Amino acid sequence: MDARNVKTLIKNAQVVLPDEVAQVDVVIEGARIADIAPAAQLAVDETIDAAGLHLLPGVIDDQVHFREPGLTHKEDLEHASRACAKGGVTTFLEMPNTNPNTITVDRLHEKLELASGKCRVNYGFYIGATPDNVAELQAAERTPGIKIFIGSSTGNLLVDEQAALERIFAETTLPATAHCEDETTVRANAEKYAGTSDVADHSRIRDHRAALIATKRAIDLAKRHNHRFHVLHVSTGDETDLLADHGGLITGEACPHHLFFNTGDYERLGTLVQMNPSLKTAEDNERIWQALLDGRLQMIATDHAPHQLKEKQQPYPQSPSGLPAVENSLALLLNQVNQGRCSLQQVAHWMCDAPARVWDIVGKGRIATGYDADLVLVDLNKTAVILNEDQLTKCGWSPWDGESLTGWPVRTWVMGQQVFCDGKVDDSVRGREATYDHSRGGYWAG
Repeated sequence: MDARNVKTLIKNAQVVLPDEVAQVDVVIEGARIADIAPAAQLAVDETIDAAGLHLLPGVIDDQVHFREPGLTHKEDLEHASRACAKGGVTTFLEMPNTNPNTITVDRLHEKLELASGKCRVNYGFYIGATPDNVAELQAAERTPGIKIFIGSSTGNLLVDEQAALERIFAETTLPATAHCEDETTVRANAEKYAGTSDVADHSRIRDHRAALIATKRAIDLAKRHNHRFHVLHVSTGDETDLLADHGGLITGEACPHHLFFNTGDYERLGTLVQMNPSLKTAEDNERIWQALLDGRLQMIATDHAPHQLKEKQQPYPQSPSGLPAVENSLALLLNQVNQGRCSLQQVAHWMCDAPARVWDIVGKGRIATGYDADLVLVDLNKTAVILNEDQLTKCGWSPWDGESLTGWPVRTWVMGQQVFCDGKVDDSVRGREATYDHSRGGYWAG
């Protein structure tokens, strides 16, 4: 049967709708949600009894590094998108620091073409800013926005000079986002700790001040130029205070590693939790959580940044920064629902609806009639242990190895196609390119 014409009824699930959680039937027809709580019995091709389960919108992860092209010994689009499907992530937005960097419209289009044949879930790619590619940033269309590295990165993606930043914010219109760590501060601290082999010094080199200075700088640019701006991977409580004054322009996000790990974990996990921005204190964990709960931070994304285990286990500072998270992020948050830290509706907001609104993604982020049938069934009563050997990401490890979580995705649909069920990924499924309507005006536009 042509998948475009299949009609599926999901019944007896508790459905996380935009304004409530309710037991209602959901009808998928082709790639869309055709009806919710239909008035009459429908003739359907398949019926799924989801009693005891909850139905959520598919997760949108707006910050991943899937390493293709150029770094595919660490990760690639096929493995990473399979991991997404397992984890309930139905759309990802990937960063430009692949090799070559995604800094021209042609390279952006090449990446989109590459993804179309490989990705089991939906996909999108940022275009990266350099000190001298404003014309490319102005011409780009099939992208969620512009990624700026206001802090050290690979290739020529570092944009640290004020004049170049002023041009980007003044002369482009796409929403922008940035890695915010002040390069001058980081370099000065690195000199102070030159010769160290203690990974805990990573948080002293990339300290609170480095994050705060760069985030202040970016917010100032955004407000002066009236340019929408999203702060990635907020790592300090002080940054969350800046985000309270959003001016209708500024949004921010937290990552699982800045919610669940802190400097006390270096002794246990060493370089496995070496990150940029670095881990901060237990107090910062709590303040970031509070910022999510009170709305100063709008969303959660992973910054999935895999490296081979042998690379991560090199002595500091030869060890690279970054860790894999995309296949466990939803489960980590569902476990928090079970522990009473947050509600299922809050998780759906942070991981599904808010990223769709921030990046103007058409048809995604909610369970509503006419929206794309990107859906995930979760079992809040399922308990399982994260194990390195079970990971689908190409790097084959997780910093949460050995951790038991209660609450797991058990079934995932991408554009109406079942891509994950009974622990298995359907490798015949292909996602689609995400589309954007930037005239919507982003998260604060309503």
